[in-house]
Amino acid sequence: MLQPPVILVNEKDEPVGTMEKMEAHQKGLLHRAFSVFVINSKGEMLLQQRALHKYHSGGLWTNTCCSHPLPGEDVLAAAHRRLQEEMGFDCGLEAIFSFTYRAALDNGLTEHEFDHVFLGVYDGVITPDAEEVLSHRFLPLGTIRRLLAEEPDTFTHWFQLAFPKMEAYLENKEKGGE
Repeated sequence: MLQPPVILVNEKDEPVGTMEKMEAHQKGLLHRAFSVFVINSKGEMLLQQRALHKYHSGGLWTNTCCSHPLPGEDVLAAAHRRLQEEMGFDCGLEAIFSFTYRAALDNGLTEHEFDHVFLGVYDGVITPDAEEVLSHRFLPLGTIRRLLAEEPDTFTHWFQLAFPKMEAYLENKEKGGE
């Protein structure tokens, strides 16, 4: 069964083509992705544990949801779509930062993504798709920081890279900064 295509991009996030998702990961080609971080009104972050059968990083903890926009799909619209599909809710999202990373995965695949990071606030009901999500939980930022230091292998590679940037953004925002 063919996977949906991803948008291949250059280092400036300019589209250079499309490719079937698995092939792009097998070849380690740079493609557009997004990561959604959701916090509640207490400032706790919503993490998901990826379903065990995911094509990579199964069983690992990560941000609220992440995926790839489809060709022709706006990244923010894709983030809203996947948040609803994976976690069963939607909320306002704000673009915070983007970064590029490359990571060899344990199954011979390579993540090479230009990742757009979004932040939302949500306190309502969460009804995750069991095909996508094994578990979920809200945790204080300090607890996440401690777990990342003590048990890094239980988190996805991209989360380990993005969390410090998101934490710094949230702390700066709390102090009244931008």
